[in-house]
Amino acid sequence: MKTGPTPSPLAPADAKIGPKPPLRRFHQARWDEPLLFELGSPGERGVLPPLAQAPADVVLPDGLRRAAPPALPELSQPQVLRHYLRLSQENLGADFNVDVGQGTCTMKYSPKVNDRFVRDPKVAGLHPLQDERTVQGVLEIMYRLEGLLREISGMDRFTLQPGAGSAAIYTNVAMIRAYFAARGEAETRDEVITTIFSHPSNAACAKTAGFKVITLYPDADGYPDIEALRQAVGPRTAALLITNPEDTGLFNPRIEEFVRIVHEAGGLCAYDQANANGILGITRARDTGFDLCHFNLHKTFSTPHACGGPAAGACGVSAELAPYLPTPTVEFDGTRYRLDDDRPESIGKIRPFYGVVPNLVRAYAWIMSLGGAGLREAAEVAVLNNNYLMAKVLQIRGASVPYAPGRPRVEQVRYSWERLAEETGVHSEDIGVRAADFGTHYWTSHHPYIVPEPMTLEPTESYSRAELDEYAAILAEVAREAYEDPETVRTAPHRSTVHRARVDVLDDPATWAVTWRAYRRKILGE
Repeated sequence: MKTGPTPSPLAPADAKIGPKPPLRRFHQARWDEPLLFELGSPGERGVLPPLAQAPADVVLPDGLRRAAPPALPELSQPQVLRHYLRLSQENLGADFNVDVGQGTCTMKYSPKVNDRFVRDPKVAGLHPLQDERTVQGVLEIMYRLEGLLREISGMDRFTLQPGAGSAAIYTNVAMIRAYFAARGEAETRDEVITTIFSHPSNAACAKTAGFKVITLYPDADGYPDIEALRQAVGPRTAALLITNPEDTGLFNPRIEEFVRIVHEAGGLCAYDQANANGILGITRARDTGFDLCHFNLHKTFSTPHACGGPAAGACGVSAELAPYLPTPTVEFDGTRYRLDDDRPESIGKIRPFYGVVPNLVRAYAWIMSLGGAGLREAAEVAVLNNNYLMAKVLQIRGASVPYAPGRPRVEQVRYSWERLAEETGVHSEDIGVRAADFGTHYWTSHHPYIVPEPMTLEPTESYSRAELDEYAAILAEVAREAYEDPETVRTAPHRSTVHRARVDVLDDPATWAVTWRAYRRKILGE
């Protein structure tokens, strides 16, 4: 008689481990977790820290004194731990999935060793109000990082102060405004030209700074229309703000001519290099004639995107515009590093202090680990990955790439599901929600949707061929479902916590609830 363990009722006794399924099996944890304020009960405690004693010589005015303690949630330590762990299980992050579906935002891999650097007490324990004599190390890193970015871009000076890409664009616009004010042309140079496929923050920042915005649309090949540019420039032109390659992934082959036309009209040119993954070590902003540029260190240079912030922008300028850089700048006299606030023509501060130091350290470490040859190789691999993925996507029924048929793209592609939507009634947003059921991310595009039913993918140098194959296979499966079982896609998600947001309430301030009290009043009706 045979003896041994009882076979599992779920599989025959001779069952073997099967091959990996064609698509990864995935199911997101779903906790329906309450808000922190809805947990706990009066009197619950985790760890009781000692009460801080105010110094005897500090006297707060009556208007700053609380009449009662703040109504903070009262929870035990296990409750807090479970709450945040459950929330983390309901999220998809760059470390969990093949995250190429965030075109224009570059969610590349950030080496974990760089996180160890910024968590070191020598960095994490710094305070922005320390005497500069006590922060010589981080000032040296900032000074050296500026030097690296000058070499990468060809520009003469940089500021590392902006806390995000949009803040960097606004910094450039503010310096353009100051430049013309110093020349007595502030009233006449009141127009900024951009393109519809440049990052939308270019138009938004120019408008915020008081400029009239003129937007160029693409020609038949998808490139910014140069004839439209010639008609737009004139004595009122302050600047051209342009992304290149644009958000379609097409590199403008006439970019030097664009710059020349604007310069001949007396305007300045600002190069939006927020996403420079495909051109590092290949082309430089200053060599093309630009007066200003900016990088997003949380995109191109691998520092974390940080869920929208705190990120880090870096603005480069020619020597002629250097006097207008934000204060302070980091200077070196051969002996020590110092912060220079004595800059009478400066536009002032763009944010408190002098930059998001952890991300500056990460970017410096990433650049130094690669070197010049490594930066160029990263760009070349990003371009290779992008065009390989494009070839795979174009094999999927219903997908297309508008403009310049047959031309390679640089670091990303803006695809279109227009044919699939016409034939199935399934839209790009539906595909994005369904993609979450496979444990991956997906993005449509910036508004307005110039490309109908858009999908913007950006594989960086971080991804392997196998990962790109997996992502393309997920898209192919969702497209197959759209044709054969469209309700499965329309009713997604089925295995994820992703939900369909109500966009009708986003523009109604009466529904906004950014505090607990506002939530209770507006949403709960209390």
